[in-house]
Amino acid sequence: MTMDPTTRRQKMRKGIYILPNLFTTANLLCGFYSIIIAMKGDYFMAAVPLLIAFVMDGLDGRIARFTNTTSKFGAEYDSLSDLVAFGVAPAILVYTWGLTEFGKWGWIAASLFVICGALRLARFNVQIGIIESKVFNGLPIPAAASVVATGIMLYSYLGGEGKYHHIAILIGVFVIALLMVSNIKYYSFKDLNFFAKKPFMSFLLIVCIMIIVVAEKEIMIFTFALGYALSGPSWYLFKLGRNFVSETRLKHSSVLKQNK
Repeated sequence: MTMDPTTRRQKMRKGIYILPNLFTTANLLCGFYSIIIAMKGDYFMAAVPLLIAFVMDGLDGRIARFTNTTSKFGAEYDSLSDLVAFGVAPAILVYTWGLTEFGKWGWIAASLFVICGALRLARFNVQIGIIESKVFNGLPIPAAASVVATGIMLYSYLGGEGKYHHIAILIGVFVIALLMVSNIKYYSFKDLNFFAKKPFMSFLLIVCIMIIVVAEKEIMIFTFALGYALSGPSWYLFKLGRNFVSETRLKHSSVLKQNK
């Protein structure tokens, strides 16, 4: 079935929304720039654009919703940009920084990071409206990239120079990749309302955290990134333990009733 010329011209006139897609483009450029810098061997500076991309990725969707400029094109473009900025770029960065000495296992780990990131994005797109918005199904790909970027920045902050090869890096990349495609739930922070009234102590706590972050930013941002990556498995194990304790108590209660 062919589209008549009038309908085709009308669809072409619609165009795309500029503002949110500019932020998405900035996200994409940050990822590409990180790759270029990583190839030159400046790993700390290659990690910085990934954190900027993290901010850009958080802004484009919120700006689109705030200005009522969401579109199917923007959603698809955002996913493609995320794959470059948070999948390909951190995989190349961590491979050139800490995985080259592991031979085939090094590039397998890096490629698995990209593959799992692509699968995570595809699954997220098809599960919109199915999974409740306050949780993510699996570790979000920007959070996975943040663990890589902040880990390398912390290494430089602690005095490390150049490459760093350790088996923990290889294992860590495998674990992060698998967490992205897992069914472990992560808090999305989408239900937080910063414009609502909060207790005074909450405000004071936020101010204290901001001061600590400014004072020791390399340590704190890595702590936040790693802590969030571990929060999903920790909460999952906590629920398993709680369910086990509940089932044990129920069985014990039933045994006592039978003995009576």
